[in-house]
Parts: sequence; C-alpha cells; structure tokens
Amino acid sequence: MTDTTVRIVGVDHDAAFWDDTAELRACLTEPVPRIPPWFGYDERGSALFEQITELPTYYLTRTEWSLLRRYGPDIAARLGCGRIAELGSGSAKKTRLLLRAAVARRPTTYLPVDVSREMLTSSAEALRTSIPSLDVVGLWGRYEAGLDHLRADDDGEPLAVMFLGGNLGNTTPDERHALLARCAASLRPGDAFLVSADLVKPAAVFEECYNDPPEHTAFADFRLNHLVHLINRFGCDADPASFRPHARYDTATGEVVGHLWSERDQHVSIPGLDLELDLRSGDGINVGFSAKFDRERFVADVAAHGLAPEAQWVDPERQYGIFLFRR
Repeated sequence: MTDTTVRIVGVDHDAAFWDDTAELRACLTEPVPRIPPWFGYDERGSALFEQITELPTYYLTRTEWSLLRRYGPDIAARLGCGRIAELGSGSAKKTRLLLRAAVARRPTTYLPVDVSREMLTSSAEALRTSIPSLDVVGLWGRYEAGLDHLRADDDGEPLAVMFLGGNLGNTTPDERHALLARCAASLRPGDAFLVSADLVKPAAVFEECYNDPPEHTAFADFRLNHLVHLINRFGCDADPASFRPHARYDTATGEVVGHLWSERDQHVSIPGLDLELDLRSGDGINVGFSAKFDRERFVADVAAHGLAPEAQWVDPERQYGIFLFRR
C-alpha cells in the first residue's frame, strides 16, 4: 500500500460512554466498592500507565516485547490476515513489532480499540510514521463496542483480534467469560484470536511488580487517578490525600488486586451518581484486578468459547505467554 490512511471512529456513542453511570454505580455498590478498570484510562491515566510500563520492576511489558521481537514474524505468518484488531491498544509500542512483520507479508489494516481518543490519535500517527504502508482505523470506545463494530463493518476480509499486555486478566471471572464470548462471536471460522497471559509465580514477584519501587510514583498516581476521574466527572467529594494506594496478591484467587486504602473514617458523596459511601479506616476501593493463570487451565478456558488452540510462545524465566487460537 502506498496511499495509507489514519482514521479515528467513535464506536461507543462518542464520549457519552464516560457518562454511562450504570456499570460504574453497580461496581461502587459491590461489598468492596470497585471502580471499573476502563475508567482509569482517561487521557491522564493512559499516560500514567505508559510510565508504569517503564518501571524497572514491571516485567510484563519487557517480557512480552522480547517474545514479540523474537517470534513476531512467525506470529504474523500464522495470523494470515489483512485486518488486525487490538483491544486496549494504548501506545501500541509493542504491537509495532508484530505489525511490521504483518505488512511485510501483505497489505494490512490495524484497528486499535481504546477508550482514550488522545492515545488512539497519537499512537496512530506514530504508527503511520514508523510503518508507512500500514492503514490505521482507530476505534474509540470500550472493548464491547469495538468488537460490535468489527462485526458490523465486516467486509469478508479475514480478521485477527489481539488482546495483549495480559489485559484479559484485568477482569472478574464473570467479566472474562462474557468478554471471551464476545471476542469469539466477532470472529468467523478461520479467524484468529491472539492473547497474552501472565502465569502463576510466587506472591513476592507480583507484589514487587505491581507496586512502585523506591523513588517512583507511577502506580500510586495511576490508581489515584481513578478517584480523580470520579471527582472531576461526577462531583465526588473524596480527598485523594486520604487514601493510600497499594496492591496485594491473593493466593486463594490468583489475583493481584490494587486498592485505594482509606486512612481514616470518611463519608464520600458522589452527587453525579446519586450515591453515598461510608468508609472506615482500613477499608479499600478496588481499582484493578490482574488475574494470574495456570497455563493449561488458561488454554482450556479460552478454548471453551469455541476457539481452538493453535500455538503458544512462552518465556521460560518469567512464565509469561502469548497464545494463538483459531475460530
């Protein structure tokens, strides 16, 4: 392709999804109040997460990067399609390795899905500069809206849906089941699903990875930004200074859970949600899951949605893998 394009398409009622209070209110009224993960990825949150990926203790990005750098040509050959969508694409810095291998084989359109329009725009322009022969159509919205658009805009071209960065783990088991079902439904027979997963390791490894090392604040700032976003959009009167961000690994559930721990008794009012929260000192607000997976169980769980396992690339040291499935 010599005449490439970059477009950003609103697939989730434009910016209205930020004001969709039903899911947010339901999460905040759970026994442990929870702010859904996607709510943390406004413009500032997306930038803060990029800082997290550069922390010396955050191994996930570096490990996935090394896998894509080593196996990118093989993965691109196995995908065998000209339309590649990615859920939660962010800066797409790692994905560039795979896309470069894909366009070397055939004309390719990349369809990143992200809730940050600013991140979509900047990453699309960066991709166009680094891979001039790549077409980019950014899908601005939540995962489900992006997947629905892929089906609605289907032109018969074979499709691959990618879910990298271990992001599938950032869901509850019920959310994960529903999301995998939506992914499978967006694919036609022969289409590909590429997903990465962080595999089980000792608790100390996860707790070092998911908390700030000395003299860094990226994780704390990112978690507090969930609350700041709530304050800015819905008039929440919480004081961010009264919360301590920290993540713990729960060996029973196999999840790293990031919390904002209340450092005093406090009553929080959220007028825009018509909601009141009473927090005691030591209570937490959940601002993110990161499930860790047994390798064989993970493959079986994904396959249960009608996605046949085809190949996997696993780093032996970190026990982190990229897995290819076929509809």
